Amino acid sequence: MENNIINSFEDLIVWQKAIDLSAAVYKLSSKFPQSEIFGLTSQIKRAANSTSLNIAEGSVRSTKTFITQRGTARGSAAEVLSAAILANKLEFISAEDVNNLRPTIA
Repeated sequence: MENNIINSFEDLIVWQKAIDLSAAVYKLSSKFPQSEIFGLTSQIKRAANSTSLNIAEGSVRSTKTFITQRGTARGSAAEVLSAAILANKLEFISAEDVNNLRPTIA
């Protein structure tokens, strides 16, 4: 990004973090058992993807819509954290895995 000019949603740091979150979730969910492919695995991936998709969509709409979409994105990110905590409780992933996601979600 040159001179702090936003030319695209790709220039937004919040979107970049959301994409990083999705990538991390895809890697992390590969540890989940195959029996969860239509359950927790699918849900956590959808929530992670929803985060970046809502930011991208909102960025090309009105300011009011962008604010609303960012709120939706934050909700999706919280859903990712909740799903990761559940995955830890089910012993699919470690507490360290969950804690590694937290900075990307914050």
